Amino acid sequence: MGSADGPKADETDGDARKARDTAVSERRFRFLVAGYAVSSYGTFLNMVALNLFVYETTGRALAMGLFMAVRLASGFVAGLVVGGLLARFSAKSIMLWANVAQGAVMLVLVLAPDGMLTGALMAVSVVIGACGTLFMVALRSSIPEMVGEDRRAWANSLSITGRSLAMVAGFASAGVVVSLVGYTAAFLVDMATFVACAVTVALLPIAGGKGAGGSAPESSEGSGGSASSGGSASSGGSASSGGSASSGGSASSGGSDGSVAGKDASAAKSGRRWRPVAFLALAAAPGMGLMVALRGVDAFGSSSHNAALPIYSTSLDASNPAVFVSAFWCVWALGNIGAQQVIQRYAQRTGRSVGALGFGYGTVVMSAAFIAAFAGFPLAVTAVIALIAGAADGLTEVAYTSHLQTLPATLRGHAFGLSATFENLGFGVGMILVAAALDRFSPLAVVGWSHGAAIVVAVVFLLRVAGMRRAGRVGRAGLRKEEAVEGRPDRGDRDGAEVSGG
Repeated sequence: MGSADGPKADETDGDARKARDTAVSERRFRFLVAGYAVSSYGTFLNMVALNLFVYETTGRALAMGLFMAVRLASGFVAGLVVGGLLARFSAKSIMLWANVAQGAVMLVLVLAPDGMLTGALMAVSVVIGACGTLFMVALRSSIPEMVGEDRRAWANSLSITGRSLAMVAGFASAGVVVSLVGYTAAFLVDMATFVACAVTVALLPIAGGKGAGGSAPESSEGSGGSASSGGSASSGGSASSGGSASSGGSASSGGSDGSVAGKDASAAKSGRRWRPVAFLALAAAPGMGLMVALRGVDAFGSSSHNAALPIYSTSLDASNPAVFVSAFWCVWALGNIGAQQVIQRYAQRTGRSVGALGFGYGTVVMSAAFIAAFAGFPLAVTAVIALIAGAADGLTEVAYTSHLQTLPATLRGHAFGLSATFENLGFGVGMILVAAALDRFSPLAVVGWSHGAAIVVAVVFLLRVAGMRRAGRVGRAGLRKEEAVEGRPDRGDRDGAEVSGG
């Protein structure tokens, strides 16, 4: 009896300790998200205030466009180098100094004399664009280390909720803050938000970065069991086949994908340059490259509705065009936040995330909703459409982020960095092409073409995922049949499936 009771007591103690550790990590992550939401409020506040300030200072719309172009270009470059930075520095240090730099450059703008305002504005554009990407990639790629592999969908949803709330508050208050207290006070508020986030990051123990902690690659290559390795190679394989890590994976297909991911992890660890490692990250699992490409095309589509909304709003009410734009984004955010609540409850109840199929279907619904928003429906119908667009956008964001987090820890930062580069490229190119197209075509036509391209690529992605799932099911069925006939438990395929299944 004593020997039987001993393990039970140990298991109980182990479960209790694990529950305590989970509660502590989740509490810390909530504090981090609070700091991130505060800095996001500053980001959206300065997105409005800085654009207005640039236009008021220079008197030229071209200068405002140049300011945005420099900001996007800085984010593009940062996406290329952030994977290498995460291999050398901790995620905490990158997030900390990204906020310190943004706060410092806002102070420089406040103190700059009139003769140096243009240079200060360009410095703000470079630093805000680059550091925003650095912080976002460091945060997203480190979530599995912070909260554990099984809680990453919850963590992604919580961070997106915080950012959505910050977006509504930032856009809604920007005009009031600027009109009541002026640009200088608005920039000081912005600086204070970055300082608050920096203090939050400094006070919290944050895992991730430095190649995601030397032991992660070995555990992911060996048994695929480490939560800190982002689900290991096996989850990268099964996730890319459409099941996501949460779907329970495709054990039989995980073995081969896992070996590829393991080799890529070793390549990353051996010190290869960032560029091949970044693309190896997308080759670590089939379908991952197409998923990132779809994200870039989706960003191209997003540029169209962002540029077309003010024009469409002016056609509805020329005397007060800001009303429709503000109302549209507020309703969109409500849909996004609502979707996050549903996703969090779904993940908590089932222990699963929405997966790659959720990303594909969500992109189709979101793009179709944005097209319909410009079709001239009554305002009540348009509000419902905006709600659907926000909910679908929230779904795609969680599904996409969770999916990339199934890559091995050594490749995850490179993949997120390359993804940020694709997104900045898609949005930047889209803003240029869309601005030119809106001079000749209606907002509905321009948004229809842009988001229509995203729908086409999303359908190709869904067909690819469905094909890989069918191939995985056929392979597993054949393996089970062969094992039943030959009765050979020592087969390499079976051993690989068991290992990759974790």
